[in-house]
Formats: sequence, structure tokens, C-alpha cells
Amino acid sequence: MAEFTRDFLAAWSHIRLVADEYLEVDDERVVVLLHYSGSGTTSGLDLSEVGSAHANIFHIRAGKVTRYVVYWEYGRAFADLGMSE
Repeated sequence: MAEFTRDFLAAWSHIRLVADEYLEVDDERVVVLLHYSGSGTTSGLDLSEVGSAHANIFHIRAGKVTRYVVYWEYGRAFADLGMSE
């Protein structure tokens, strides 16, 4: 995971991750709706132009994250949780 994160971050200039909303699903799960901003290091591509809204689900037990799931689309995260957007 660390290697992937390093490689991902290296591809972007001025990358920023912004949490837009936190949703408590139950006692052990939290959904974070977020978006990225920044531009491609080589291409100059603006992340906001390619759809940068994502969702992360954190599974928490005894105050520690036990599972972390990244979704590139809100809808898929809500569908996996059996919720509507």
C-alpha cells in the first residue's frame, strides 16, 4: 500500500485530498466522501476535470482501522453498504 501511495502521489503536482462529508454507517463503519484536487506532473491534467469525487469506507474496531476500502465512485460504495446516495 505504501508503494502504491508513493507512486500515485508522484504522478501529481499539488495534490490535495479534501473530505467533504463523514457518514457514520454503524458502530464499526464510517464513510468519507471526498475529492482530489491537483494536476498531473507530466500532463498538467486537472483532477477536477476528470471526476475526482470518491468515497472511502473505514472499518473500525476497538478504536483502530481494521479495513480501509477505496471507491472511485460514490454509487459503488453506497451499493456495497446497501444504502442509497
